[in-house]
Amino acid sequence: MHNKLFNINGSNLTVENSIQIVTSGQKIRLQKSAEKNIKATASMVKNWIAKNEVIYGVTTGFGEFKDVKISQKDSKILQRNLILSHSAGVGKFIPDIVARLMLLFRINSLAKGYSGVRPELIQRLISIFNSGIVPLIPSKGSVGSSGDLAPLSHLALLLIGEGYCKLNGNITKSSDALKSKKLMPFELSAKEGLAMINGTQMMSAYICKSIFDAEYISKLADIAGSMSLEALRGTDRAFSEKLQSVRPHPGQKKSAANLRKLLKGSEIMRSHRDCGKVQDAYSLRCMPQVHGAVKDTISHCKKVLETEINSATDNPLLFPESGEHIEGGNFHGEPLAFIADFLAIAVSELGNISERRTARLLDGSLSGLPRFLTSKGGLNSGLMIAQYTAASLVSENKVLCHPASVDSIPTSANQEDHNSMGSVSSIKCYDVINNVKNILSIEFLCAAQGLDFLRPLKSGAGTEKAYSYIRKFSKHIKEDIITSDQILNFSGIIYNTDFITEVENNCGKLF
Repeated sequence: MHNKLFNINGSNLTVENSIQIVTSGQKIRLQKSAEKNIKATASMVKNWIAKNEVIYGVTTGFGEFKDVKISQKDSKILQRNLILSHSAGVGKFIPDIVARLMLLFRINSLAKGYSGVRPELIQRLISIFNSGIVPLIPSKGSVGSSGDLAPLSHLALLLIGEGYCKLNGNITKSSDALKSKKLMPFELSAKEGLAMINGTQMMSAYICKSIFDAEYISKLADIAGSMSLEALRGTDRAFSEKLQSVRPHPGQKKSAANLRKLLKGSEIMRSHRDCGKVQDAYSLRCMPQVHGAVKDTISHCKKVLETEINSATDNPLLFPESGEHIEGGNFHGEPLAFIADFLAIAVSELGNISERRTARLLDGSLSGLPRFLTSKGGLNSGLMIAQYTAASLVSENKVLCHPASVDSIPTSANQEDHNSMGSVSSIKCYDVINNVKNILSIEFLCAAQGLDFLRPLKSGAGTEKAYSYIRKFSKHIKEDIITSDQILNFSGIIYNTDFITEVENNCGKLF
């Protein structure tokens, strides 16, 4: 846990520090310099209300009700009603880490000072975040334009003491949770309800967690692939720096460099240098090209996401320098819808190629290893069905990778007639990545089992460390046991950050 407070100013969040904040229990505060703009735009709203000026969502209704004038005396009721009526989500609840990211990103967006909310609202949201209360948010109901209206409304319910939330892992009434933390329900003023729910924070939160995981598993894919290559007695010639230099995609070069580091000094490689085999199958030979393209895609998606989480995404936005309010569409999720679809497609390919390597490891006619990696085949089925599971997940990912961003459906009586569906693409992306995590766990399980049959020959600098780390927590499988338990065990091993740290300590930094 971090004791140092993180200063929120609307512009300084990254994928890494966002994940760090929400998972470590680090507390946040509003940076002093951010208050000037926040106060200025809140004052603008107050003045406009006094003058009875027509401003969308401030002195008018919402969506198709944009032309219905709302009186000053009803402005607070309008904002509260907005939250209650728009809390229309259904489906399973958003994971806690994603819900906390949503809250963090909503605070950061409001801290930019273009939303017209009072500093007190932002401070209350910060108090809720720091208290550890987690908004309870149904995952379905957003169409990804006007922002994530339904999910963010459920988040705002917590602020006003309505609905339910999670405290210490238990679902409880929001009013009770706030009371237990000595916090009062917050009374929304003009514009504040609208500012809470016009935004892309649910999409952003899912994608942030997905990018963070994708960066990690892209390194794991290189480690798993290098272990499989050695177990299959392949060659590292295809990873030569000279070869990559004539097709210098950054990700390809990084992946090839990783593989060279991991395989350096391999006794297994030396043992079959002159075996007469000309070249390996694509799933081995083309790892830099496939894994590298995924790395480049992750890099692009990260750049877009980090722009988004440091943006003002509600409507209308207020500009104190000119005294303007501008009705626009910064809440539209198209940039996020595209990258969520793209990221899902890219990471699914890590699963596709991993499953092919697993299949080769288990096929005795291709691997030269015992069939299904068991020395007592027939009586034992070995790891036969592990590949079925990987194949099932790969096939499911092909369905999940159908792009959501090419779809649109009109809402609010055709006033909101083009929607991004980024909420769907971001949730699908999250699911794809979780499937790939399991696919890679299965490859590691099979690759380690395959390497057992080649002992006492040692692997390369990185792969030997990966193998020895795995074998500290998992033994060679001699007789059939519950395979699901083994896959789960391997997930625990490889998704512990110590795993990659140990490997890197032996072979150098992986990219």
